[in-house]
This record gives sequence, structure tokens and C-alpha cells, in this order.
Amino acid sequence: MDTGGRLIAGSHNRNEFVLINADENSRIKSVKELSGEICQICGDEIEITVDGESFVACNECAFPVCRPCYEYERREGNQACPQCKTRYKRIKGSPRVEGDEEEDDIDDLDNEFDYDASDPQRVAEAMLTSGMPVDSELDSSFPSSQIPLLTYGDEGSEISADHHALIVPPIMGHGNRVHPMPYTDPSVPLQPRPMAPKKDLAFYGYGSVAWKERMEDWKKRQNDKLQVVKHEGENGGNFNREELDDADLPMMDEGRQPLSRKLPIPSSKINPYRMIIILRLAILGLFFHYRLLHPVRDAYGLWLTSVICEIWFAVSWILDQFPKWYPIERETYLDRLSSRYEKEGKPSELASVDVFVSTVDPMKEPPLITANTVLSILAVDYPVDKVACYVSDDGAAMLTFEALSETTEFARKWVPFCKKFNIEPRAPEWYFSQKIDYLRNKVHPSFVRERRAIKREYEEFKVRINGLVATAQKVPEDGWTMQDGTPWPGNNVRDHPGMIQVFLGHSGVRDVEGKELPRLVYVSREKRPGFEHHKKAGAMNALIRVSAVLSNAPYLLNVDCDHYINNSKALREAMCFMMDPTSGKKVCYVQFPQRFDGIDRHDRYSNRNVVFFDINMKGLDGIQGPIYVGTGCVFRRQALYGFDAPVSKKPPGKTCNCLPKWCCCLCCSRKNKKKNQKEKKKKSKQRETSKQIHALENIEEAIAESNSQSSVTSQMKLEKKFGQSPVFVASTLLEDGGVPHNASPASLLSEAIQVISCGYEDKTEWGKEVGWIYGSVTEDILTGFKMHCHGWRSVYCIPKRPAFKGSAPINLSDRLHQVLRWALGSVEIFLSRHCPIWYGYGGGLKWLERFSYINSVVYPWTSIPLLVYCTLPAICLLTGKFIVPEISNYASLIFMALFISIAATGILEMQWGGVGIDDWWRNEQFWVIGGVSSHLFALFQGLLKVLAGVSTSFTVTSKAADDGEFSELYLFKWTSLLIPPTTLLIINIVGVVVGISDAINNGYDSWGPLFGRLFFALWVIIHLYPFLKGLLGKQDRMPTIILVWSILLASILTLMWVRINPFVSKDGPVLEVCGLNCDN
Repeated sequence: MDTGGRLIAGSHNRNEFVLINADENSRIKSVKELSGEICQICGDEIEITVDGESFVACNECAFPVCRPCYEYERREGNQACPQCKTRYKRIKGSPRVEGDEEEDDIDDLDNEFDYDASDPQRVAEAMLTSGMPVDSELDSSFPSSQIPLLTYGDEGSEISADHHALIVPPIMGHGNRVHPMPYTDPSVPLQPRPMAPKKDLAFYGYGSVAWKERMEDWKKRQNDKLQVVKHEGENGGNFNREELDDADLPMMDEGRQPLSRKLPIPSSKINPYRMIIILRLAILGLFFHYRLLHPVRDAYGLWLTSVICEIWFAVSWILDQFPKWYPIERETYLDRLSSRYEKEGKPSELASVDVFVSTVDPMKEPPLITANTVLSILAVDYPVDKVACYVSDDGAAMLTFEALSETTEFARKWVPFCKKFNIEPRAPEWYFSQKIDYLRNKVHPSFVRERRAIKREYEEFKVRINGLVATAQKVPEDGWTMQDGTPWPGNNVRDHPGMIQVFLGHSGVRDVEGKELPRLVYVSREKRPGFEHHKKAGAMNALIRVSAVLSNAPYLLNVDCDHYINNSKALREAMCFMMDPTSGKKVCYVQFPQRFDGIDRHDRYSNRNVVFFDINMKGLDGIQGPIYVGTGCVFRRQALYGFDAPVSKKPPGKTCNCLPKWCCCLCCSRKNKKKNQKEKKKKSKQRETSKQIHALENIEEAIAESNSQSSVTSQMKLEKKFGQSPVFVASTLLEDGGVPHNASPASLLSEAIQVISCGYEDKTEWGKEVGWIYGSVTEDILTGFKMHCHGWRSVYCIPKRPAFKGSAPINLSDRLHQVLRWALGSVEIFLSRHCPIWYGYGGGLKWLERFSYINSVVYPWTSIPLLVYCTLPAICLLTGKFIVPEISNYASLIFMALFISIAATGILEMQWGGVGIDDWWRNEQFWVIGGVSSHLFALFQGLLKVLAGVSTSFTVTSKAADDGEFSELYLFKWTSLLIPPTTLLIINIVGVVVGISDAINNGYDSWGPLFGRLFFALWVIIHLYPFLKGLLGKQDRMPTIILVWSILLASILTLMWVRINPFVSKDGPVLEVCGLNCDN
């Protein structure tokens, strides 16, 4: 669509359409690949093998036959070549048939390369496949005079020499060996011929109508059996070995080779892990048996409270542990993807991808970070005509608009530089800040010169962006105005029309080398008072619709504005799963792990979240796939539209031959019942035949009317589901994407404005069954959950080079607010109709996957027992009571076994997940910190919002600009979230001081019972230690640990001095007669 590069704004509801400041979509259609040879039986093209040569069925005459015909002839025909009548030999990878063993006399699976030197045929085959040099002695065994003319008695005058099946090139003499396959010299265009040119192939029994029907039926059965072989298929992607050994299964040739594979965790790691889980379950049973049968009489309330908390912790552990029962890893084959969909000299056949970038407030999400994310997308290693980047500005900020305009200009220089020198990452801010040798593996003589030039350009670009940010600090009284004097349509953030600006396109601005750039579109949806806009989920749904109108790629990638593409091949990694011919159709999204920059080495607040991304998500990938985490995810557009996953054909059931003998009677009885039912149905059909004949005329008359009514009804259903845009509704029916050819540019432009209007979603299923699901601030969990309920599966992809990297909140306050938002969303889902405890039964959600979703919405409720449990140690130390009675030897063994099993589970998880002990311990610490602060507040806020209607707002996590390495790590921001953990720290430290002082005062016998209470309290203090460091802030002169222990020891000594005052006796002062007469 040609708009002259100007901004388009408008409102469909108000019938406004303004061209203030989009090119015609053009999809390069793939050209059908032709191998150059046609099968002489069915007329199909002959495929190319993995070696790059045409498939040859007969090594005697090289009669051109395609692989399906070859397979059919071996299984259903006479197993011979139609021309030379030589029995077909089994080709490597072909299923075996009767007679192969007798002829081959040896199994090529075990002796694939062990050829007998005395057998010339085997030696020739070996040389053809391996490219080994030809021995002179072997050449003498192939004189051309001994090559027969394979014409089966038809040799005569009517068949000339150039019509023989075996063509001997004129350049070969008697001393040269002859390949048992057609000679393929491009300078000599010789074609293999049939037996006799004047005779039709049907003369030999092939090519007839009946034969072709049998061939089509055989091909259909082959394709059906291919559906059984699911590389990532059903039942958690597990293969059935019996199915793989089926001789009828189609071969995994180049066109059917999987683009990825699963790498199960080695049994030496996973089997002990599973055994420890079972053992831990048994120990938990013994533990609770002891705890329930041995109450503490003098502290019954403390005992009962502790047991309730421990039962809740056990249930939470089960929900978290068992979804990690089948952890897997994955490997992709980018070379296969490229060889299959990118042929040299032909347009790329890779699927198109629309990339979504969402931003709200440029003051909290700096435009420079957003610009780097956009630049990394535009420079991605993917065909430029297959990539479109849509930036959603939900704050309608002119600063974001102007920053994108500057980014467009800089992209003209940055994108060709990235692709020319193949640099990583392709976000300039992080590329130039790398502390590595940037000259490594660089051999281009102009690299240093061009790098210096582009770095200078980027520094000037940064200055311009900083100037825009400085100008935006003070808003003019009349609002912002554009360069032509037109008022900025988004001056009122809560009341403005929809805006679309196409900065880059297929026929728009080109780079400095004159090459095309990916499409870049700015989108700000319409906002009006009185409408619910649904925050980020509503913005993403608006992008789905506007992208469907403008480009309609079958796949979508969504990233946050601070998550840049760190691996330029990330889209190709995702396409290895989405475009896989055997398993891709059932994949709804490919989730990448989140990796972060700018985090201190110790990761004090567990920002990396390594345990979740490298352990929990791998476990879910072995079941039905990982949950959606909000960014770094490639979606299938059809899955976002709320369609069900394609139903795969189940493998054929077993017969009596493969069941025990005692099952035969059951099978026979079933057959008899079915036979009786068929006879009854047959009689009833005969009775109804006369009635049907009389009603036939009425049925024929109603057919036309019913067809018209059904088309109208289906159109109405689609409009009720997707909205009133005919262009968008038509795009939803295109599974492979693309824009309808009959749509004019003007209609596309009008539809794009309509689909982002604020009232478009009214009375539709948007946010309910279509797109990102509304009802929670964590729309990501809800959206992925709905897809899994529809029977889809997801995939977890961890490339060697992280696909995406982002910014994480560094200081304690921002981190707690981020966790608060996540927990609040989980509480909202728990209290909604979409709660996984009672929603989605009867669909495609697997039980272990449901456990994971239940755990993801239940974990905020753990904050109440966790807070209570962390308070118990201080109460026990202050009161002298304990939650456990006097421990016996049996109880000691149970407690020791429980602690050992907990430690063993963690160690084995770290082993197969590749997680370090530091990351694992930081995760445990922040689980306690977040549980007694953010999760607790989220629970109360969620209850107030759902039950009382009191809405709470969350703060967008600020993305720090580069103000110094870890500059915000020690920044202290007071918030109410800090009150509960601070209180826990104080009372437990005081409890430790009081307990030690009391033990010193009461003597040796009081130290034994004190150890259990002290261990309990120190467990809480150690887990809250990172919180204490964040609370105290940065200490320039004295390390935090010294300060803490100084305060602790000073308190102990002070109280000890008060309790053990040497100048005061326990029974009061002792008065002794000093011998002096004081009366005098």
C-alpha cells in the first residue's frame, strides 16, 4: 500500500480517516523444483537423493522409476524392473520384502561397507556411494563389449543404439568402468528410453487405469502411515519401536528427514533421580506418620500449626516435582532446513514471520533499548521479504514515534554491516559493549575500517535519541506537534485515534547497498474513555489483527521491548520445529528461555531464574511442552485464533495374532456382536429404503437451499468470533498465511484502521477464546493454558547461543514488584473460571501438564503457611517450647533421611539440568524472600480485586539504561513489601539472642534442646540473608557480613551481661558481717 511514507490515523467508529504523514504486500511464490527426470510409470518427478543424484531403482538398465513406484512394485507387484525384468534389489533404507535375504545372502545393515572384492557389482556400488578411487584391476572387469543390450528379444532394426536402456557415453572406451546408472553429462543430453518407442507401457502391464488406482491407494496408505511416525508426536513424543520397524512405513529420505530431534536425559542421571523421588515420597509418608502420632502436649497449638504447614509444603512439592519426571533436551538441524526450503537460484520457501514488539511508557522503557531490539530484528538472518516487525506503542508517545524514525535511518547502515560481516549480537549497544576480541575470525580487509565508521554512526544515533528524550521531559502546553505543524494525534493518551505508520517495506526505503529491508510498522491502537483496553493483552491482540491485514504471516514472534535477538538464527531455530513435516502441525508455539544482561555475578535476587528455565521447563517439554512466559516465543497464528490442534490418526489396533490366546475368545465374541449389529442395521436399512426413495426428490430440492444457508451461517459464526472485518475474517482461513489477492490497497488500509479500533472486540470472542486471553495481568500463562487445552503441544528450544537477552530489575524493590505482578496474575487465574483445577477437562491437556499449571496458580497461597512457619522458630526460642517432642532414635533417622533426600533431589536436578549450586541456592533463598513479601501481598490484592472489586495497579518494571555496571544493585527504595521479611529477620535474630543467653544462664542441660530451635531459626535467617544485604544497602568501608555479626554478638554479650551480672546474686544481695562497728 502506497501512502507516501506518511502516518495514517483514524477511528472506525467515528468514521475518521486521516493521512497525516505501508506498501503493497508482495509474496514471492516458490517455484516448483524439477529434478529433470519423469517416472515412466506414474508420470511424477523423480526425487533427488541425499547424495544430490537422481533416484535409480534398477542398477542394470537405469529405467526411470520414482521411489513410490519402486516400493509398490517390490511389495505388491512382481518385484522386477518393467524394462529389463531384472529383480529389484533392496536399496539402502528400503523396507525388506520376501526374497531379499535369499538374494543378498548378507544383511547390509550390519555389513554396510564390507564388500567382497571379488564381486564387481558390490565394488561399483561402494565406489558410487563413497567416492573411493577405482582400482585398475577392477576396471578390466567391466569391458563395454560385455554389456548386453537389455531389450528382451526386441533387439532389432526397430530399436537403434540410442534407444537402449543402458546408454554408453561415447567418451568411454573399453578400459573405463561403466556406472550401473544413467550417465548425466550436461553437455550430452541423453535420456533413458523405454523398451520400444512404438509400444505403449500398458503393453507390459503398467500404466493402466487399474494399476494407477492401486498406486494411488498405496501412496495414500503410505501417507497415512507417515502420520503414525510422529517425531515429536503424541504420547509425550515417545516412539513406539514396533511402529518404527514396520516395513510399510515410508522412508525418511531428504524430503522427510526431521528438522529436529529429542535428546533424552541419560539414564545414568535420570533413573537415580526418579528413584530418589519415589524414596522421598516414602520418607514423607513415614515423616507424617510420626508427626501425627506424636503430638506435643505442652505446645499443642504450635505442633498443629507446624503440621498443617508441612502438609501444604508436601502437596506443593508434589505439584512441582512430578511435572519434571520426563525431562528432555532438543537439537535442531539448521542445515536441513536450509537445504529443504532454500534452493540455490530460487526464492526462499521459508515461512513468513511477523515480529511483535510491545512498549508503553518511554520514560520507564528507554527508547534506546527499544531501538536496539528493533535493530536486532531487522538484521536477523532470515529472508527480508519474510520478516515484518510491528511495534505497538500503547502509550501513543511521540517520543517512541520519533525514535523509530531515527532507528529507520540508522538501520539502512546497520543491517548491511551485520549481514556482511556476520556479527553477533546484532543489537549495536550490546555488540559494541562486548569485552571480547572483536577481530576474532574476521578476515575481511575492510572490517576494521567499516566497524569504526558504523560505531561512529551509532554514537551519533545515540546522541540524537538522547536529545529526543531530553526534549520530551517537558511537554508543551498545547501538546506536541509534528514537523508539518499537525498536532500529534496521541497528545491525549486516554483519548486518541488509531495510528499506523509503515517506516520500511518491500518497495520502500532501501539500505545503503540498495537492498530491501524488512517491513517496520508503527501501531498505536485507538483508545477512548469508557472502553476496557486490557493492557498488554489487548495491545497484542490489536497487533494480531493489523498484521493479519497487512502481511498475515503464518507465524508470530513476540518480544518485550527490552529483549533483543541475541542469536540471529533464532527464527530458523523455531522453524525447525514449526515446519517439520512430521510433527510441526501440532506445535502451537516454540518457547525460548529468558537470558539477561547486566546482572551481577552472584545474582543476589535470582534474576536469572535458572532453575525454572533449565530444570522445570525441560521437564515440561517431555510432557506436552513448556508454559508460555510472555516473551521470546514463536506462535502459530492458527493456534492463537482458538482452533483445535489437528487430530492425528492413531496407529492400527492389535489383532488376535499379537495377543495372548486367552484373548481370542473375547475378540471372537466382539466380532459376533458386531456381526449381529450389522445384520440388524441392514434389515432396518431395507425397511427405510422405500421411505428414502420417496423423500429423495424433497432432499434434492433442499440441497441448494441448505448450501446457501450453511455458507451464510458459517460467515456469521466467523464474524461473531473474529469481528466485522471481512478482510481479517478471510485471512483467518488462510492456514499458510498471505494476503487475499482480491483485496485492494485502499481496503487494506481501511481495514487496518478498523481492526485496531477500541470497539472492534465488542461481542466477539477476542480475549475469551481468540488471541491473548483476558482476565489476568499474567496473560501469558492463561494464553498458553488455553492452547494446551485445545490439544496443541509446545516446544522448548535452547540453542547453544542464547536466542534472546533482556534487561532484569537489579535492585530489591523492583524485583519484588515484578514478582508481585506475576503472583497477582496467578491469584486472578485461580479465582477465575479458567483455573486449571476445574477447567479444561475432556480436552487435550495431559495430567502432568495440568499439575504444572495448578502449581503455577497455587504457589501464591503458599505464602501464608510459609510466613507462619518462618515465625515459629522465634516463638519457640522466646517461649522455650518446640514443635517436635523429645526426639527418639527412630525420629532422628526419619529426619536425617528426609534432609538427605531433599539434598539428593536438588543435587541430581542440578546434574541433569546443568545448573550450578550457586544458582540453585539463590533460587531457594528468593523463594522464601518472595514468598513472605510479594506473594503475600499479591494474595490479598487478588482477593480484594476479585471479591470486593478493588482494583490494584502494578508498576512497570523500569529497564535501566547504562549508568554504570550494577549501579542499581544497592539502590534502596522503601516499599511496603519490605515489612514482612524485615519483621521476620528481627524477631528471629532476637530469638537467637534470647535463646543463647537463656542457655548460658541455665547451664549445660539447656543446650541440648536449644540446638533444634537454633537450627530452625538459622534456617530462616540464612534464607533471608540476601534480603538483609539489600536492606542495608552498599557498605563502602565495612562488609555486610561483619556488620551483621557485630550486631548479633553485641546483642548476645549485652543480654548475657544483664542475665549473668557477677555483682548480683540470683537470690539477692548477700550481707556479711564485716567486723566493723558502724554505729560508732
